[in-house]
Amino acid sequence: MRKRLIRLPQQLIGAAENRYMQAAIEEAYGGIVARDGGPFGAAIVRDGEIIGRGHNRVIGNNDPTCHGEVDAIRNACAALKTHDLSSCQIYTTGEPCPMCLFACKWANIEAIYYGGTIEDNASIGFRDEELDRMTGGREAFSNYLIPLDRQACLRLFDIYRQMEHEEY
Repeated sequence: MRKRLIRLPQQLIGAAENRYMQAAIEEAYGGIVARDGGPFGAAIVRDGEIIGRGHNRVIGNNDPTCHGEVDAIRNACAALKTHDLSSCQIYTTGEPCPMCLFACKWANIEAIYYGGTIEDNASIGFRDEELDRMTGGREAFSNYLIPLDRQACLRLFDIYRQMEHEEY
């Protein structure tokens, strides 16, 4: 599993109440500092242990599909040597776009805990709402998508908004 040492700004140290969301925030911050992409990080957990991490690498990898959740799924599957993440949960700093939502379902992840909402994602330039309308919305996923630590994740979004970054 990837783990890099980064120096977090004071407002992100211990920002989240949930330790797994804190790990997702730290992963996302590392990604934006590296200029890999947006402020989206994820941690995949099984039996109380983080088994995969990822962050948005759209810019860094020149890959429009390398969102934080997808990167974490790839990382967890490689670590476990499986394509099936049953009994796992994912913690992600932003409510997943439709691609990531369906990737989590396809990987058999049992729950998604998210920080920033689709509306919050839009406030920093992402077009998830537009894609949601094309796929019929989120009503069918109300028991699958669980909000958590929104204010902590919004601190990360504020840092991203203030940093110089490529729009995409």
